[in-house]
Amino acid sequence: MPDRAYERGCDWPVFSQWTIPADTPSGAYLVEVVDANDVPLGHHVFIVRALRKREHALVLVAATCTWAAYNDWGGANHYFGMHPDTPRGRAPILSAQRPWARGQAWLPPDAPRSVNTKRPDKAGPVRYEFIEWAAAHGFSKYYALAGWASYERLFLMWAEKHGYVVDLITQDDLHHDHGALDGYRCAVFVGHDEYWSREMRDHVDAFVEGGGNVARFAGNFMWQIRLEAGGTRQVAYKYDARTRDPLAATQPALMTSAWEDPLVNHPGASTFGVNGLRGIYAGFGGMARRGPRGFTVFRPEHWAFSGSGLGYADMFGDSVNIFGYEVDGLDYTFVDGRPEPLGTDGAPQGVEILAMGWATLSEAGRPEDAYSFMLGDRDTLFRASLLAPDATAESVQRHSRGSGMIVHFKKGAGQVFTAGTCEWIYGLSLGEEAAETITNNVLVRFLGLDR
Repeated sequence: MPDRAYERGCDWPVFSQWTIPADTPSGAYLVEVVDANDVPLGHHVFIVRALRKREHALVLVAATCTWAAYNDWGGANHYFGMHPDTPRGRAPILSAQRPWARGQAWLPPDAPRSVNTKRPDKAGPVRYEFIEWAAAHGFSKYYALAGWASYERLFLMWAEKHGYVVDLITQDDLHHDHGALDGYRCAVFVGHDEYWSREMRDHVDAFVEGGGNVARFAGNFMWQIRLEAGGTRQVAYKYDARTRDPLAATQPALMTSAWEDPLVNHPGASTFGVNGLRGIYAGFGGMARRGPRGFTVFRPEHWAFSGSGLGYADMFGDSVNIFGYEVDGLDYTFVDGRPEPLGTDGAPQGVEILAMGWATLSEAGRPEDAYSFMLGDRDTLFRASLLAPDATAESVQRHSRGSGMIVHFKKGAGQVFTAGTCEWIYGLSLGEEAAETITNNVLVRFLGLDR
């Protein structure tokens, strides 16, 4: 392993190469690397775009930038590591020229999810079942938080099982090709989809304005990034962007901070109807770990709920932990028993909050168990520092509270439907009836299918 491979790449020589046949169907292809005795050493995944866009196909955009952000192969990612002179050793620059961490491309079926299987029924130290499992089995501690194996793969399997035609592209394609979505009626984003470049957003916004539809079954739309060196380098200074990002002083709109940072001034809600910092955690570690883990319905008359049997105040998805581990929401109030956006956070005109739940940005529990917190309240303090720089103690408390929402709105000639949670796809994979009904309603309408 070269020194600082996480940042500089591996620079390995070509060992083997082959040409992908021209008639290869669009999709994700798993590579298994084995030794001389056929013992697996690791896995990789590559994605093939469609040469010709198929009739009635939806296009699934793989969240490859979020995969990269959590990939700690080589000693660091955007969270922790061995990078010198940064908090917790996190690396602001990551190379694409390295393998995926173990668990991002392939997982055994019994690998735990990011949300613990059961809600705790008593006080005590926080547990992270997926990290415990990773340590016991030699997988990356981040495997459950981002990657093909945990998210996009599950959606692709569900969609094809239900008769949908799916073409696949990456966020890199979306970034570099302004026409990547041309010819499709519906673009889909799933799972944990946290890191985006401004170019990606511009291309999605233009797609919707021009009549395209977006179905987002994903959570945590949070950080602006930059892709450099032809896409081989991902830049995200995140919490330290104002002091460390070279563009902070000269081009603050391109600074790699949160979309809701007033200097960036491009709230995520203007693209997907909800914001990452207005939501974040539910059912994860010490974050709302006894929360209901489902969505409460407030507008059952909306077409997305047709045939679901859901009524006002009904909850769905709680039996399969569909609400978590990170969720997106808005500033809101209640009018006549239903949530309404306040419009203080970039929420688009006409957005409807169809269902919602509650989240938090601070881990909570007994003081004697605080040693077990992985995140503490750092996200609360970051949100307060951006949105209320002269924050009082009461204001910091307010910024610790969030929400997760299902929203729908029209934009230009197109429409956007967002179920702002990372674990929606897990509900689909387990056949949760309401989630399947809603997903089918959205896809059939957005694709213009006759079903």
